[in-house]
Amino acid sequence: MKATDVIIVGAGWAGLTAAGHLAARGISVMLLDKARGPGGRSSTRREGEFSFDHGAQYFTARSEAFRRRVEAWERAGLVAQWQPRLRVFGPRPDGGHGAPDRRLVAVPGMNGLLRRFAEGLDCRYTSRVTNARFDQRWQIELEDGTRLDAAALLLTAPPPQAAALLSAQHPLHRQLSAVEMQPCWALMLGYEQPVETDFDAAFVNGGHLAWIARNSSKPQRTTAESWVIHAGADWSAEQLELEPDQVAASMLGELCRLDSVFSRKPVVQRAHRWRYALARKPLNEGCLLDGASRLAVAGDWCSGSRIEGAWSSGVAAARRIEALL
Repeated sequence: MKATDVIIVGAGWAGLTAAGHLAARGISVMLLDKARGPGGRSSTRREGEFSFDHGAQYFTARSEAFRRRVEAWERAGLVAQWQPRLRVFGPRPDGGHGAPDRRLVAVPGMNGLLRRFAEGLDCRYTSRVTNARFDQRWQIELEDGTRLDAAALLLTAPPPQAAALLSAQHPLHRQLSAVEMQPCWALMLGYEQPVETDFDAAFVNGGHLAWIARNSSKPQRTTAESWVIHAGADWSAEQLELEPDQVAASMLGELCRLDSVFSRKPVVQRAHRWRYALARKPLNEGCLLDGASRLAVAGDWCSGSRIEGAWSSGVAAARRIEALL
């Protein structure tokens, strides 16, 4: 049984932020993630010459602490500003779509910054956690039978998945189970030739879709004509269990009704389901903590959503765990 100070489940923004904070203070950390690499919902998928940020599209920096970090990442060439030609389909909501914050992206894909965070850390990918039990210390079991041991545990998986790892009697189980997460279907399209539109990104108000983006318009992406389309939460929930090919055809049809220039047959047409994309009512707790069992739970849903929320939640969780050790 491998022992460490802290095991972190999830190698997305919250998990990697917390891991870096703890490791810098001499605390041994192991990250476990069921995916093949870091990123979570800031993942990037590649299909031949095409590249798709099919989860998080960009981020903003509003707090002073996060702005300082972003400025450092920009100086290091890890982050760049994205300035798309923007369009709105349908009626504009009251107040529009918020203040014109700088839209920032990691390079060369949305997972690029997280890959840098992961360097030098003990990250175990394709490692699905099936059981977590506390008895003086945390005993973690993986799908392949591997058993791990840690003094403290940080869960950054979506709340339903985090709750499923805990016993129903755990003090945080009920609170996690009450967080409602909304799904999102994402469509990835690759075209042989540029799509002649007057926009690079669009908000869609009404209908099946919510967001359209020319991924290849982002800084340091491949030049291959790549588009990412997100469906709305309600429609995604209604189609949640459909086959990806069915969803892709339906979303492409809706896209063509908005703008016929997309009717040209794409070279790549893939749909991906994010079952737990965003919290319907995000918390503003920073993180959840049970000191008696040395367990913290973090994620964007726990700190107002957005990538900045995931980062601030990871920082809060790391500080709370550090105080317990």
